[in-house]
Amino acid sequence: MSHDAAAPGPEETLVALVRDAGRDVLASLAREVGDLALAEDAVQDAVLRALDRWPVDGVPDRPAAWLRVVARNRARDLVRAESRREAREERAHREDLVTGRHSAAPAHDQEDPMSSSYPGHFPEGPDEIPPEVLHDDLLRLLFTCCHPSLAPASQVALALRTLCGLSEEEIARALLSTPDAVAKRLVRTRQKIRAAGIPYKVPSEAELPQRWAAVLTTVYLLLNEGYSATAGPDLVRPALLEQALRLAGLLHALRPDDVGACALLALGLLQDSRRAERLDDDGVPKLLADQDRSRWDRAAIRAGSELVTAGLRLSTAGAPVDRYLAQAAIAACHALAPDYAATDWDAIVSWYDALLVTDPSPVVALNRAVALAERDGAEAGLTAVLAVPGLERYPLWHATQAVLLRRLGREEEAARADARAAALPLPEPTRRLLDPAG
Repeated sequence: MSHDAAAPGPEETLVALVRDAGRDVLASLAREVGDLALAEDAVQDAVLRALDRWPVDGVPDRPAAWLRVVARNRARDLVRAESRREAREERAHREDLVTGRHSAAPAHDQEDPMSSSYPGHFPEGPDEIPPEVLHDDLLRLLFTCCHPSLAPASQVALALRTLCGLSEEEIARALLSTPDAVAKRLVRTRQKIRAAGIPYKVPSEAELPQRWAAVLTTVYLLLNEGYSATAGPDLVRPALLEQALRLAGLLHALRPDDVGACALLALGLLQDSRRAERLDDDGVPKLLADQDRSRWDRAAIRAGSELVTAGLRLSTAGAPVDRYLAQAAIAACHALAPDYAATDWDAIVSWYDALLVTDPSPVVALNRAVALAERDGAEAGLTAVLAVPGLERYPLWHATQAVLLRRLGREEEAARADARAAALPLPEPTRRLLDPAG
């Protein structure tokens, strides 16, 4: 066991582990037991066991492997306990028949998620899962969460919670909802999965179109949270970003001629290409104009740009532009400009116009307003920002106003806008950018 005083404490390590490795543990365990609900229960119990034992025993040298083994053992215990309960009920039922007492069939035959359909044997297996097996596990889990019998918002919320490890607060921000509403939605969705007996598998080619949009949306939201966290101590969450890129690559390999999958992978690569320059030495975000472009990942930019070109070739002439392709094209405009002054703002505004046709959301309108300010000036940009409705609880709406007001010399109004932004959930690095002295 590790007992380094300088290392993070057991609870901090566990939180990071659950965020970064918990989804892998869940995906592999769901493959072993054949059921998502049982796997979730077992992983949750393993996390609680870790919270109890790690502060006493120290953090294991291989915490992810520890969590995997404990979750597997807990799943075995749950199935054995259920088997014993069913055997007792069966004996009681036979005795009722012999003695003439006729009881109703147990209600759990229809509703209990731990029915006799669960496998009774659990392969011992290694405590480390080979990457190629884990990739397949993650894909199965993603498609299970996005089953067409679930409402689209429920599909995305469940996938973000189980596959991506986002909290209810983070999911609420991603879906512009509230934590309470997300929590209730998750409970109802899990109940529906149990009642419907939704299988844990990658669907056939014929079934893919029913789930594809929700799958792409889930990976897109994961990319966003990994690239620019909505709250917490870090602006970038590398493990989430790498997970999203991994899933986007798997989806592109599964359907290489799909515009959305091609564009989503392009978008992820182009955004991630700037990771080395996102923060300064003090951990404060660096504006795009201040980043050293020589430190951008040129290989990722080339790969992403090639995928944008491929996506344009795959697009249907005359049809609205795919929402992910438009965003990838905007990212490519930034990535390919030799410096900030050379950015093609005309092209970027045009791509935002195309994006608004397929995704007329207030956040897209806000981003277009920022591009408009660069092309036509701060006054035009501020007018466009103020015209965007429904973003009063979105901190970057206020922060954008502050930037543009400051460019116009309206310092007092800018300070008030910064204060409104700082009062809303933000990642700590962005909060420091708004209030360097805070």
